[in-house]
This record gives sequence, structure tokens and C-alpha cells, in this order.
Amino acid sequence: MIQGSCLCGKVKYTITGRPGAIVHCHCQTCRKAHGAAFSSVSAVADEDFYLVGDGELKSFESSPGKYRFFCPECGTQIYAKRDNTAHIILRLGSLDDDPAVAEEKHIWVSQRAPWYAIKNTLPEYDEFD
Repeated sequence: MIQGSCLCGKVKYTITGRPGAIVHCHCQTCRKAHGAAFSSVSAVADEDFYLVGDGELKSFESSPGKYRFFCPECGTQIYAKRDNTAHIILRLGSLDDDPAVAEEKHIWVSQRAPWYAIKNTLPEYDEFD
């Protein structure tokens, strides 16, 4: 079991299955939402993700059909969810444990922050792949 939480600790979750490979997204909405050069994410099957405790999430539709879920107290993004999918897009910065999965690729490199240089050998894609 993998555990995660928000910065203030009010939102906690567990993952019972194995997350997908790590993807680093450089799209403008991820950069703006996280205040960072990119967002590291992993797909987690809906049935493997559980909120635990009394913490509740708020959501924001950042693009048509895509909702970002975050702690209303501290603002930590926990996951995103696209309409008609069977998985969430977990924001790996909220993990408390090692997901034990490997990095796979960089996506939306066409929108990469101009001040950030990718310095690894992972595949790079201009858009979502």
C-alpha cells in the first residue's frame, strides 16, 4: 500500500494497486497549477485510490472535461481526473511513500518553461503521447 497526503495533512489517501510509469508534464496548465517547471504524474486505477480520514477535496475544471482536485486548506494538488476515464492522474509531489515505478517520458515539451532545460535521456514529446 502506498500513502500520500497534502501539505497541511488534512487530506490523506492510500493506493492499493501499482501506479503507472512516471510522466513529467510540461504543459502550461500544469506549470501554472503547480508553480513549477513541470508536474510529475502517474496513472492510478480509480478502484485503487482511496481518500482516508475526514479530509475533503475541492476541484477546478482546468480545461474542458479535466478536473484538478486539491486540498481547500493548503492548496496541494492531489490528482486530476478526465471525464470518461477509469483512472486518476496522481500528482506525485503529494506522495509520502516511494511508488516504486520508473520515469518514462516528458510530455508537452512544446510548452516547456523557457528557463528550464531537460537534462536526462528520457523520451521527449511535443504534446501528449
